Amino acid sequence: MQQTATPRLFGTFTNWARRTTTSFAELRFLPRPRQEVMATTEGLVYRLKHWPDLANTNKTAGVYRTLSMMSHRPVNRHWILAQSGLPELQVDRLLRQLVSEGAVDVIDTSGYAAERLAT
Repeated sequence: MQQTATPRLFGTFTNWARRTTTSFAELRFLPRPRQEVMATTEGLVYRLKHWPDLANTNKTAGVYRTLSMMSHRPVNRHWILAQSGLPELQVDRLLRQLVSEGAVDVIDTSGYAAERLAT
């Protein structure tokens, strides 16, 4: 009796997993509207060239986390706001300071998005 219950139970879980996986997999490939793609790819990205002189108010975990990531790869303002935990005003102030010191490369990615969408 246990031998028949185990395959049925296993089959039930297998079917459930297959249906669940398939439905989630289909959601991954839904096409996004062109405007949404452009909105997420346009804008400026910042890559740290050298470590800046930080004021005491900027010596926080959020700022250090942001600068650390910027030293590895370019990040945009939206990423900084989402990942650093810094208020919007402080992010804008930090970016202005980094640009004025020449501590970052500023890259406008809007041209890349237009090229990619045209092909």
